[in-house]
Amino acid sequence: MSLFAASLITFTLTIGALFTYLAIKSRDLLKATIFSAAQSATYALIFFLLMAPDIVLAYIAVAIGIYTVILLYIISKTERYEEVES
Repeated sequence: MSLFAASLITFTLTIGALFTYLAIKSRDLLKATIFSAAQSATYALIFFLLMAPDIVLAYIAVAIGIYTVILLYIISKTERYEEVES
């Protein structure tokens, strides 16, 4: 693996970790779902850089597609914002 590829994977992992943190800390459930989908997209990019196309195809279909659609449907049936108890 070249130094450029290793640097790109490290950068993408950092961005994925940032999206994960934002998804956890967000009180708006719609934003949290979008951050989760973005995190999944960055991890799919990492799998692509690691030359695992079969995993990329499955991960995109499940993590970005089905999972996000199910969460958006559930959010539409409930409140958009998380309630905070004091």
